[in-house]
Amino acid sequence: MIVQIQDDFDLDRIAGSGQCFRWEKQDGGYRIVHRGHCLWIRPEKDRFRADCTEEEYANVWHPYFDLDTSYAGIRGKVDPAADPYLAKAADAQQGIRILRQDPWEMVISFIISQNRNIPMIRRSIEALCACAGELREGRSGTFRTFPGPEAVARLDRDTLMGPCALGYRWKYVQEVSRLTADGHFSPEQLSALSDEEAMEVLRALPGIGPKVASCILLFGFHRLDFFPVDVWIRRVLAEQYPQGYDRERYAPYNGVCQQYLFAYSRSQAGKKPEKD
Repeated sequence: MIVQIQDDFDLDRIAGSGQCFRWEKQDGGYRIVHRGHCLWIRPEKDRFRADCTEEEYANVWHPYFDLDTSYAGIRGKVDPAADPYLAKAADAQQGIRILRQDPWEMVISFIISQNRNIPMIRRSIEALCACAGELREGRSGTFRTFPGPEAVARLDRDTLMGPCALGYRWKYVQEVSRLTADGHFSPEQLSALSDEEAMEVLRALPGIGPKVASCILLFGFHRLDFFPVDVWIRRVLAEQYPQGYDRERYAPYNGVCQQYLFAYSRSQAGKKPEKD
């Protein structure tokens, strides 16, 4: 089907923004796996070609891409005179959106992400899906789903350390999966909690510190005011905001601003992402 999207929407910039790890570059577009669905989508001039039915697009992919939110409107809140660096970053990275991703997938993905660059994270997550995900057939071919907590909890140390290459993170992934499978933790329970309460629950889990918890809440629960601080953002804050970054100015969209700053700082560095 042909899709017209009037708002900010750039597949390459979303793919490179550090929030999604199962986007695969393919035939001029991207193959994307989300909650048991697989989509191939590519740009064609001022529109997009999506390999799915209209019903699937409306029920799965339109919400996933957060197309009911105006990101042009969010960018418009940035005052170039008051904040020239963020204005430059937002303009350069126009097209980034905060995806509405699966909370459980984000919990495990960002535990895996610690102290690793993006290519390494992608490889480990795909290996985890190959080891424990369900094999399904889609319009764009076969694909593996992201495994649920029970499936991940059944994986042993050798699998998590070997094929999945999780390193020391294997224990955190296994422990959080077992806690979830046993009902001691449920990602769904966080939806009813305040930001502070949700952060507290996540930080009580093995292997989850403030940065990982912020990423989970921003990218898995669409809490758009969370502002994860990694090595790139830490550098931006030190170099561009020595007097402090004004979170009140951009609330409740600080997470969107963080994505502009993160992607722009990496593009300007002209080198591979550093580990955080």
